[in-house]
Amino acid sequence: MNWLSRLRQIGNAMVGMPSYDAYVAHMIAKHPDREPMDEVTFFRERQQARYGGKNGGRCC
Repeated sequence: MNWLSRLRQIGNAMVGMPSYDAYVAHMIAKHPDREPMDEVTFFRERQQARYGGKNGGRCC
């Protein structure tokens, strides 16, 4: 893994964005009967889950 990829991975972890590669590896290992989401759908779903709640993810 080059330093730019590692920096991106660290940055994403700091702001709570999960790794797509880790998601795909999990799906293959634990749910081989289900097709993993594509990368765009995965990030949209994760953002919706994190920020799309009541009041747009705000506390008040």
